[in-house]
Amino acid sequence: MEERAEVLWSPTPEGMRRTRVAAFARWVEERRGLSFGDPPDYDALWRWSVEHLDQFWGDVATWTGVLPGVPDDRVLTDRSMPGAVWFPGTTVNYAEQALRHGTDRYPALVVVAEDTEPTEVSWARLRAQVGAFAATLRRLGVQRGDRVAGYLPNVPEAVVAFLGVASVGAVWSSCAPDFGTRAVLDRFAQIEPTVLVAVDGYRFNGKAHDRRDVVAQLRAALPTVRTTVAVPRLFPDEVPDGALPWAEAVAEEQEPVFEPLPFDSPLWILYSSGTTGLPKGIVHGHGGVVLEHRKWGDLHNDLGPGDRFYWYTSTAWMMWNVVVSSLLCGATAVLHDGAPAYPEVDAQFALAARVGITQLGTSAGYLTACMKAGVRPRDRHDLSALRLLGSTGSPLPAAAYEWVYDAVADHVQLVSASGGTDVATGFIGSSPLLPVTAGELQRPMLGVAVAAWNEDGQPVVGEVGELVVTEPMPSMPLYFWNDPDGARYREAYFEPWPGVWRHGDWLEITPRGTCVITGRSDSTLNRGGVRMGTADIYAAVESIPAVVDCVVLGVEQPDGGYWMPLFVQLAPGEELTDELRARIRSAIREQASPRHVPDEIIAVPGVPHTRTGKRLEVPLKKLFQGVDPGKALNTGAVDDASLVDHYVQLAKARTRT
Repeated sequence: MEERAEVLWSPTPEGMRRTRVAAFARWVEERRGLSFGDPPDYDALWRWSVEHLDQFWGDVATWTGVLPGVPDDRVLTDRSMPGAVWFPGTTVNYAEQALRHGTDRYPALVVVAEDTEPTEVSWARLRAQVGAFAATLRRLGVQRGDRVAGYLPNVPEAVVAFLGVASVGAVWSSCAPDFGTRAVLDRFAQIEPTVLVAVDGYRFNGKAHDRRDVVAQLRAALPTVRTTVAVPRLFPDEVPDGALPWAEAVAEEQEPVFEPLPFDSPLWILYSSGTTGLPKGIVHGHGGVVLEHRKWGDLHNDLGPGDRFYWYTSTAWMMWNVVVSSLLCGATAVLHDGAPAYPEVDAQFALAARVGITQLGTSAGYLTACMKAGVRPRDRHDLSALRLLGSTGSPLPAAAYEWVYDAVADHVQLVSASGGTDVATGFIGSSPLLPVTAGELQRPMLGVAVAAWNEDGQPVVGEVGELVVTEPMPSMPLYFWNDPDGARYREAYFEPWPGVWRHGDWLEITPRGTCVITGRSDSTLNRGGVRMGTADIYAAVESIPAVVDCVVLGVEQPDGGYWMPLFVQLAPGEELTDELRARIRSAIREQASPRHVPDEIIAVPGVPHTRTGKRLEVPLKKLFQGVDPGKALNTGAVDDASLVDHYVQLAKARTRT
């Protein structure tokens, strides 16, 4: 692993001492008679946090003021997975926690869109609108446990609606308006919402997209919806028949009233990607999310008042929920309604300079696209306010790390994180107490007992294993929707090792403690017994400018053989010549593995992804194993469903030969 050990950024001792995690460590030392060093040793702090979960989470709850003074023996009274019992007998409300940091000094929200100038929403205005919407929900008869669905872009109305729903103890769930009718109904029909908050359209890449027909279809197909709240975006003077205009829903601004809710009350329903069937409704609780996101914000991102937190996301991805959760730490949430690279590829860096973003999060795909385009944001934009640059969605190659420190800024902490919608947070991420090394994630997060296990269920270091979590986390799902006996929940995470969370990623923990995610464990390339994640292949292939995107599959054959195709989307004007094929094979041989050079390289019009940007490796693999397309994948969960048919035809042609 020494080739991955290049240090690109290091904190100073004085800088470390000024962090919130250092302040927390000093407070714990005094409280418990421990010593973590000065500045704190992150690894020592992490070991304590996972070996003494009750102490750690009780101290987080007290130090943040969320649930002060809970005795250690009332923090985690049942450690079962699934079924852990956290903070029994306590009450908490996410919305109350999110709005408790109001100040005149900083705005609560900064709102940016393709067609408008940036605007700010004060904490006072946000509180008043949340209070108004919550009062409207109560007038409409919405009660604790009822579901409210949002079909909305990343706009302030979505934040107000969600916090209003949380205030009354109802359950929020959202989809982005780029989802079509079927994809939305696959999600919302399961949860039977009583209220639908829906937008009339959105703008993306400079174009207006009318969604009035989709909203009408949703209203007709969701019989439980008693009220539709109409949010204007493209047609401000139109209100659908029988709908409640948004302006009326928030007209009576008032101080919000927060229902005190048991720690494990459901807060929101997120969804699995749904690539192989109906998306699973993943239910998280108020208390678990509040504590987990306070830990993430305070102790890992050093996030607080005065920070402007941005992550490029839509309301369909759990990173939108994380953006809203920056309010829990008193930070300003920056909402971006638009395309990630409009009007130019470095648009997110231009936005950072324009509104003073201090923590910018995006996808690995976006950073590699900027790198390939040859842009140098530091030469075009003032990024002096930026302290942290985050990346998630897929593994970030080492070359992109180096590009960031050369072309973006050498003073930022680059954070590559790995987690999931499943827990609404990260397993492995950042610490301001640690250096950044090329191609590696810094460490497992506090309170997260992460390990890499081999096939025998033994922890391994310095080699690839299954990413497992061996102790409960507060933000693990309460349950799946419509899974009364928990069978689907257990099947998803607790096989083959009951009581141990198996996430489905390949993880290597280096002898230095850093981490490398190499792809999904169920799409692993296993040729001749040598296993490799797909990320290394992609890093090698995407270093070639002629390749825009690619996907590699390892397809086990009925005769015991193994077929490994690489599908490549080429840049405009490029052709898949023998010379280009040779360059691709050479790059894989030299940069990844000579054992994992593909059997075939096939040009395709594009690579389908989930709506959160992950390649459809497993569903495509199933197609080429002869699984019926209707069972192999759900096209409603694909970013560009038109691409799927091309692979279906390729698979049919192959099975005929």
